[in-house]
Amino acid sequence: MSGLSTDAGTAPPECRIDAVDVHAFELPTDGPDGKESDGTLEWDSTTMVLVRVHAGGRTGLGYTYGDVSAASFVTSKLVPLLEGQAVTSPPALWQLMGRQIRNAGRPGVGAMARSAVDVALWDLKARLLELPLVRLLPAYHDRVPVYGSGGFTNYPLDRLADQLAGWVEQGIPRVKLKTSREPEQDPQRLTAVRKAIGEAPELFTDANGALGRKEALYWARRFHEEWDVRWLEEPVSSADLEGLRMLRERGPERLEIAAGEYAFTARDFVNLVEPPGVDCLQADVTRCGGITGVLEVAGLSATRDLDLSAHCAPALSAHAFCAVRRLRHLEYFHDHVRFERLVFDGTLSPEGGALRPDTDRPGLGLDVRWADAEPHRVYGTRTT
Repeated sequence: MSGLSTDAGTAPPECRIDAVDVHAFELPTDGPDGKESDGTLEWDSTTMVLVRVHAGGRTGLGYTYGDVSAASFVTSKLVPLLEGQAVTSPPALWQLMGRQIRNAGRPGVGAMARSAVDVALWDLKARLLELPLVRLLPAYHDRVPVYGSGGFTNYPLDRLADQLAGWVEQGIPRVKLKTSREPEQDPQRLTAVRKAIGEAPELFTDANGALGRKEALYWARRFHEEWDVRWLEEPVSSADLEGLRMLRERGPERLEIAAGEYAFTARDFVNLVEPPGVDCLQADVTRCGGITGVLEVAGLSATRDLDLSAHCAPALSAHAFCAVRRLRHLEYFHDHVRFERLVFDGTLSPEGGALRPDTDRPGLGLDVRWADAEPHRVYGTRTT
């Protein structure tokens, strides 16, 4: 049972937003030569845009991962809208923000900005009520299964195998590696990983849209037959809806096709499931409209009898996806785990292959470690 009050009532209707502050931090990768890569992209750092909303003597936080431009988007388009608004209904403010950014660009950076603010509003409301966020949400679960994710294409074989085997040793029964940047190199990479993790753990792959349709079908069959791969994420671009449908229909029966991490609006998700283009749908709480957006996608997945998998941001997703009835699992992504452990107190570690929200801490249970975050600042100034 939680040590927090369970009869805190509701936030007073006169409780209004006093201020919003916006920050961005950039963390270099720890990959070879300071870089990481997947099938279509190479990067040397990750940027977190952090939003804090203040009301009633409490502060809620939310964040997204992307370009620093998302921070200036929040500052210019959303902060003026939010100040003075009542905090009792995050979905009402989510809808208001959607109208505000219509002409500025609702998908992409606009959706990511709104996502960060929406999470902060839910966190704030939970803190005002002295409840853990999972207790405020319509939760179906008290934990979220995870899969270890990293396995970048520029990792040497020993680091690749050690990373994935390390997750298995922590009790995580499913792991994922990036593929398809140089497809001819994938057989030795998959062989090294399968040898390192053993036969029992589930092995996932992610092409990040690097392959053409027929090439993807060829590798889908090889991945499954030779290395017992059960999950192929974005074998083709997620914008290639016909290609996804072809892979789903013609690929191995026990190999699931997944996509959805780059869906920003409700229509993006509808396009993936009508007609069906995936076996498992994905959603990213930092891109799809925050917690309010996840709740909408959760309803869609349930009505289509499709499981929903959380894409990254584990410190947020562990709470948000407890409210997903057709929950599959959460991507425990190397870069985000590093970042969140650096910037926050209160992050979660997998236990028995799952993350369980801390019900003894209000809201998301996260507090900013300013001294550790400050050297990585690229936007905003510290506020109390």
